[in-house]
Amino acid sequence: MRSANKWLAFVALCMAAGMPQAAPVFDRDEDEVIARSLTAMLRAARTVVSRNQALINDPTLGNKGLTGKKVLADALVVYKETTQIDPKTIIGGTKHGRLFKAQQDAVVEVIDANQDTINQKGVAFKGFIPSTFGRLLNEAFARRVSDVAVMKVTAPDALIRNRKSRPDDWESKVIRDKLMAADWPKDQMFTEMSPAMGRTAMRFASPEYYAASCLSCHGGPKGQVDITGYPKEGGNEGDLGGVISVTLFN
Repeated sequence: MRSANKWLAFVALCMAAGMPQAAPVFDRDEDEVIARSLTAMLRAARTVVSRNQALINDPTLGNKGLTGKKVLADALVVYKETTQIDPKTIIGGTKHGRLFKAQQDAVVEVIDANQDTINQKGVAFKGFIPSTFGRLLNEAFARRVSDVAVMKVTAPDALIRNRKSRPDDWESKVIRDKLMAADWPKDQMFTEMSPAMGRTAMRFASPEYYAASCLSCHGGPKGQVDITGYPKEGGNEGDLGGVISVTLFN
């Protein structure tokens, strides 16, 4: 009897090993809501940093009062204005709630970690610009929830200034074949299930376009060195200048 039981157990194990694994379950609609929300919050936080560039770069002031708590509060106001969604309605125990909270905590972490730079007297341009802040924010976000989500601001290869921001193969293909296509609807997000980091994932890419305020660094004349020390790209208002990439794992 014991031998028979061992045989049946062995057969069951072999059958289980040969069976295809169940595909990861994604709620495409829910994940798109989450991706749009995280994208909007990233943009809101960068907007606050952008609006405070004159204050950050004022060499006559020490403490600017631009704490993590202050930036987060202002960013949540911008988020509500741009999405028409009250952030207080995002339920904490959900996947959306967990990721949104992690993003808020990352905002506070990055701003508070850079207080010495922000408050340095005697120095005008601090280099703490929206793009730098956005990269640091996404890195802090990943340290908290990379098992569930990662975010990156990338761009067409020719526009990449920081090697950490280079697009991966999926992002490059989407930028080239979708977001840069002449008939791609302005501001439309592209969504697709595609592997990332060896895992099945829902992936999202949201285009970003140069505004007039971007052209002081990214406009013309092409090749002229801007205030950050990089050559200008010669872009025009309305050109595709970047892409917010969101990856959500099951």
